[in-house]
Amino acid sequence: MTYRDLDRPPLDAAALRAAVAGPGRFWTDIVVTTETGSTNADVAAAARAGAPEGTVHTTDLQTAGRGRLDRAWESPAGSGVIVSVLLRPDGVPAARWVWLPLLVGLAVDATVHECGVESGLKWPNDVLVDGRKIAGILLERVDTPQGSAAIIGVGLNVSLRRDELPVETATSLALEGATETDRTIVLRAFLRNLEALYRAWAAAGGDPGSGIRDSYVRRCVTLGTRVRVSLPDGNALEGQATGIDELGRLLVDGQAISAGDITHVRPAT
Repeated sequence: MTYRDLDRPPLDAAALRAAVAGPGRFWTDIVVTTETGSTNADVAAAARAGAPEGTVHTTDLQTAGRGRLDRAWESPAGSGVIVSVLLRPDGVPAARWVWLPLLVGLAVDATVHECGVESGLKWPNDVLVDGRKIAGILLERVDTPQGSAAIIGVGLNVSLRRDELPVETATSLALEGATETDRTIVLRAFLRNLEALYRAWAAAGGDPGSGIRDSYVRRCVTLGTRVRVSLPDGNALEGQATGIDELGRLLVDGQAISAGDITHVRPAT
């Protein structure tokens, strides 16, 4: 990336590594690129090649990013935090891995708050500001010679301008008047927040009763609203979103809805 936009300096790789990565730290390595197809694909390849837990890939420009259900995720160079991390929660039962994207959502939400913007969590994996999407999260599970690994991808809009928004319902830290829009500082805060939450969750064997579930429920703006859940077969379910169960599923009029079984969750009209 040619550095032409003074509002969008490239990521400071040296500062990131000095702040959060290195021997004896949770984040073992941070790979910073000017451009890549997909940071999730890069981390998945690294995981299959034996990379340790705590490997991080981030970039100034992602050209083939994906969100849930293979939806495209695009943003101008230097306008967002695009990052993927490698986690190997070996001591956590596979059934509890469903909490990982919700846990990462908490880390993003906390980071947005640290930047001076009030946000909340839309179940299962979006971070919203007044109903507008500021960040998305994608979890992929890959098999490696060392066992199964989780690849977590995050896209957080930092300096997107109004005419650059992919949809009218998106927003960015800059548009919301954030006190911090330096991507290096924002990414550093996110990695620290994620490490603290993940360590606590993993130490408890992935038990949502360790505090993760209660924290998510407090921050989830979906709860207490009437929602319309679109299903892959074209049908829909409408009802009151009343809670999150022990498996991270949304309860709609008492019926448990899994993130893998839905296409959209939107406010009911």
